[in-house]
Amino acid sequence: MKSTNRRIVMILFMAGFIFTAMAVQMNENQVMPDAEEWEITGVIYDATDKSVLIGANVRVEETNKGTVTDVNGTYRIKGKKGETLEVSYIGYKTKRVKITEKKMNVFMKQDVDLLKEVVVIGYGSQQTMNMTGAVMPVQAAGMRVRGLSPDRVHRSFSPPLFPPFKQEVSTEEYESFSENRFLTAAQNPLSTFSLDVDAASYGNIRRLINQGELPRRDAVRVEEMINYFSYNYPQPTDGHPVRIITEVAASPWNKQTQLVRIGVKAREIPSETLPASNFVFLIDVSGSMFSADKLPLVKASMKLLVNNLRPKDRVSIVAYAGAAGEVLPSTSGFDRQKIMEALDNLQAGGSTAGGDGIQLAYKIAEKNLVKGGNNRVILCTDGDFNVGVSSLDGLETLIEQKRQSGVYLTVLGYGMGNYKDNKLQALAEKGNGNHAYIDNLQEANKVLVNEFGSTMVAVANDVKLQVEFNPHFASAYRLIGYESRLLNDEDFNDDSKDAGEMGAGHIVTALYEIVPVGVEIPVGKVDKLKYQQQRSNSMEHAFSDTKELLTVKLRYKKPGEEASRKMEIPLLAQKNIKAVSPDFNFAMAVAMFGQLLRDSAYKGDATYAKVIDLARKGLDDDPNGYRHEFIRLVETVQQLEK
Repeated sequence: MKSTNRRIVMILFMAGFIFTAMAVQMNENQVMPDAEEWEITGVIYDATDKSVLIGANVRVEETNKGTVTDVNGTYRIKGKKGETLEVSYIGYKTKRVKITEKKMNVFMKQDVDLLKEVVVIGYGSQQTMNMTGAVMPVQAAGMRVRGLSPDRVHRSFSPPLFPPFKQEVSTEEYESFSENRFLTAAQNPLSTFSLDVDAASYGNIRRLINQGELPRRDAVRVEEMINYFSYNYPQPTDGHPVRIITEVAASPWNKQTQLVRIGVKAREIPSETLPASNFVFLIDVSGSMFSADKLPLVKASMKLLVNNLRPKDRVSIVAYAGAAGEVLPSTSGFDRQKIMEALDNLQAGGSTAGGDGIQLAYKIAEKNLVKGGNNRVILCTDGDFNVGVSSLDGLETLIEQKRQSGVYLTVLGYGMGNYKDNKLQALAEKGNGNHAYIDNLQEANKVLVNEFGSTMVAVANDVKLQVEFNPHFASAYRLIGYESRLLNDEDFNDDSKDAGEMGAGHIVTALYEIVPVGVEIPVGKVDKLKYQQQRSNSMEHAFSDTKELLTVKLRYKKPGEEASRKMEIPLLAQKNIKAVSPDFNFAMAVAMFGQLLRDSAYKGDATYAKVIDLARKGLDDDPNGYRHEFIRLVETVQQLEK
């Protein structure tokens, strides 16, 4: 009996010891509920070359706290001592580190096995990437791809929750158009168009070329390519919110013609004095957004914008799939973590009720309208609407109705394979908005951070440009690009006609190709008119009294005003053209590249080699490397066409 009792006591003692040891161990590993919450900051680096990683995902394990690194590789997140940070990035091994101090730098190692996984698409091979959806060219088609056996060549890596992204058949849609032709200055002295310019075409073209694929003609909008780049135009100084500049040069693709550059610069507003913003993120979470280059990239893009919000800025989030719903009510930019968590909780699936989402987003934007502020819906989608109002005409009508509310529209296009460029372009044009194509996180940073003022805060509405040509010096002319933005000549003075908007610091450039008087090139001729009065000698004399080649007229409305204001400057004819500015050289190079991609009837003797040589003359001011990237893009096309 005593022996039995001793055994029971011993068992109870050992059980108590084990329980106590387990409790101590659990206490060591557990963060106390009342532990102090820190703001953890640091930089995420590549462990090999110590370069910073932009767009790395940083989260606190077992919580909804997450963020992405900015352009300096820096992150900022709330966490407690003892919790674990999980850091992930495209092509790198996920790393987990315990929080031990408030400043923690993390060094990431590349995942060599992951980077060997590729998917073959179109003309070449590309690595598939998670989260941002960026693609990196590997090798041209027909070459052996390192590390792949024939039975693995169609496999692609994808992160958990997302299926492999492999687009067999492209269903992308582009609006077809015919490029502007030469018009005689005597019979068509006026050229009028809306000055709203997006840059979506260039980003999309870059994506296609980096996939080893030449863009189709209708994907190439030359004016958007030119206006993707920034130029060194002087600030307005005369009380107007915009300023006009002009310049003349010999055409690089036709020795008989000249090019005229018309640039418009909107006044800049210091970021700290920008008006308060009322944003509604309208995010497509339908099944077509399931792949890694869509919804995950949307989330990362929006986080870059959220990281730069001020307490006076507010954000609402509307998501739509089969139906639309408010995911986050209007929230101050001070509460970034709450906004980030709402973004993280979005998942893709279902059909696409884009029309319903647009209506709800505008309703919420109007409900939280900031008087005198920046009220804007930011639509993030691949444009594949298929429920409710989904036709192009129906969407345009809907947006035209909503723009009267004083709420602007920014359209961000994502993805490949089923990208509906035509719908997104139409929405931006009809909705007092702008359109950009986001193919990677660096482009998102350009649009949403570096160019925040010009893409988000309007300083001039309904901006129209009209050029009058003097037939004494200009025999004929053609506007390069802007085919979808042409206006009737009488629309210039009609304040009821909608036109484009210019944001703070926004720069817009237009190029005209001029045929000087005395130069004979085929521009199209008609018979002399039987019932029209022929030009008299006195009229010819009147034209010769001036030395002006043309006059540039611009109309705009200040935000909130109904009546437009007019600006006007002449440009003198030039026989002996002086030195051309580096900016103009670069703009001409981009125009020449666009015409080659379109196989334009007016490309003359343009070549890719000429494009590169001319672009190199415009590399004086390239702080972000966009112009150097352009040259590499042209060199890639040279190789694709061999």
